[in-house]
Amino acid sequence: MKALILDTVSAQDSPSSARLMGRIIEDEYRKAGMEVKTLRLEDMHIAPCRGCFQCWVRTPGICAIADEGQAVPEAWMQSDVVVLLTPVTFGGYSSVLKKAMDRVIPILSPFFMKIKGEVHHKRRYDKYPAMVGIGVLTARDDEAAALFRRIVERNATNAHTPWHRAFVLAGERECRGVGDIIGPLAARVKEAA
Repeated sequence: MKALILDTVSAQDSPSSARLMGRIIEDEYRKAGMEVKTLRLEDMHIAPCRGCFQCWVRTPGICAIADEGQAVPEAWMQSDVVVLLTPVTFGGYSSVLKKAMDRVIPILSPFFMKIKGEVHHKRRYDKYPAMVGIGVLTARDDEAAALFRRIVERNATNAHTPWHRAFVLAGERECRGVGDIIGPLAARVKEAA
């Protein structure tokens, strides 16, 4: 069982407790007996997606941009659960996580299907990981939190996840309690395997 954490809250501008969240999440998944890989996206060189479609037609499943961004979809598909750990920015992901998410498109097929009456890309692979989105706010903002939960839901549908959860934590106290969220989710990942 493998967990992947895409971490963008360890950057200097996050509250001190938020910077510890990645380690707390890693510890919870390890306690559940899972192998954990953390990609600290702030430390990686990830170019923006060019929209060139090479990952769909010329190099299926592999982004044509030869940089550290190629590691993201590879690690994604080798995982049983992916955790998106990000400051909430205008209700969405940090710009660094957004770049990485755009580079995950090679995991999908260029062909289409309907899901609940909506058009989405078909699966490229048989198995996809679950997704957990954890957004961090410095203060409570219900509108931003609702937008964040919605974008995680939409991305989970697009990424064919078997299940997903989204949480928004505001302030030091809530950030320190992230282990109480992850513990039960780690157990769910193991049960689903």
